[in-house]
Amino acid sequence: MEQKKNGTWVSWNENLKHDYKSLYKVTTEEELREVIASNDKIRFFGNKQSSADIAAGTSALLDMKSYNKIVSYDYNAKTITVESGVILGDLLEAIEKVGWCIPCLPDINTITIGGALATGTHGTSGKLLSEYIDSCRLVLADGSVKEINKEDELLNAVKVSLGMLGVLSTVTFQCEPEYTLHIKERPENDNQWLPKVQERLKKHAFLRVLWLPHTNNGYVITGDKINPDTEITENLGPKFLKHRRTASKILYKYSHVFPWITAVANKLLYRGFFSSKKEHKGSLYQATVTKSRGSTLELAEWTVGLSKFPQVFAELKEEINKWSNNSFIHIPMDVRFVQKDEAWLSYAYNEDIVTMGCVSRNAATADTYEAFKTVENIFLKYGGRPHWGKRFAAKDAQLSKIYPKWEDFKDLRAELDPTNKFLNPYLAKLVNAKKAVHAEKSVA
Repeated sequence: MEQKKNGTWVSWNENLKHDYKSLYKVTTEEELREVIASNDKIRFFGNKQSSADIAAGTSALLDMKSYNKIVSYDYNAKTITVESGVILGDLLEAIEKVGWCIPCLPDINTITIGGALATGTHGTSGKLLSEYIDSCRLVLADGSVKEINKEDELLNAVKVSLGMLGVLSTVTFQCEPEYTLHIKERPENDNQWLPKVQERLKKHAFLRVLWLPHTNNGYVITGDKINPDTEITENLGPKFLKHRRTASKILYKYSHVFPWITAVANKLLYRGFFSSKKEHKGSLYQATVTKSRGSTLELAEWTVGLSKFPQVFAELKEEINKWSNNSFIHIPMDVRFVQKDEAWLSYAYNEDIVTMGCVSRNAATADTYEAFKTVENIFLKYGGRPHWGKRFAAKDAQLSKIYPKWEDFKDLRAELDPTNKFLNPYLAKLVNAKKAVHAEKSVA
């Protein structure tokens, strides 16, 4: 075990900074249990890519990235067991080598498994990543380990828990046979793609829409399962498409000073980078997951029931198109679709949902980015739920109204962690936690 003393934890986009007294890097479950049991307050992190302030803020911190072994395969059951610090990309490459996949994948592969599960990471046209947990080992506040399998109701509480119930040690995922997708991408007017959402969800194995605010257009991506040997005419679009991030950085450089610049920039970016048709094929992982996030961003994401989405979309579009409103939104807004589940803090608890991401390309000026406030207000109006790992302002009183199992989760959290060991100041406000039983200390 490696220990570092007296440093500063900094998030990936440098928007969050916290001093710490001790930072531990563990490589075994025994070390993980020892560190947790020996500290009165502790938080843990992977690649620091959350916009929400959930990963630090305590005197003791756990860096989970060295706890990253692939433990075992069960070839008959098609399951793989990994330590929670494994990077998602490493997991996906490992299961691809044996001809498997996890049927619904997020957009990026650089996050740790533990962080992805804790925050409800999801892809599109399937379920949350956490729904593919077959079993797991959870280290509790006293350092003991609880084994949880898919028949245990506790799993529905643990699947998405922001690390407030304990620290995931190892996770076993249920996989499925790998398949190939035929991906087609093209621009469509809002009046075309929006009415076709439910029809396309039934027709295609994969559906994603990159909505382009201030342009009246979306960029529609569909995927159909095909035989791997099927020949297609690949079209990856003009070579200059790879410069979209650079162009965005230039065009949005002063949009925090003059928000209206965004509307002009969006129209230019649409014509230059979202007006081409593309076509390709590949495995689910190779065809749909970005292999890096590239430039730093600040992100918010909200979800709402599939049946409510047209109304939410119409109100959002009307609001941000008002020139009296400073909520000019950088493109694209990522629209994805998640199937209902039973995880207590899942965005899709008991209903099929639509998720809509909101991005600020200027991470350092995100506090003055009015779009985050506008999007949150509109989604909350319709019972929308925030992505746990991204930026939002809602706290306990509002969350209790939109998550049916919120109070049950809070009661369970208090039972498993009565001294609030796993809460930092942000999370304590989020759940309106009572003060800890005793003062904080850190054991060297």
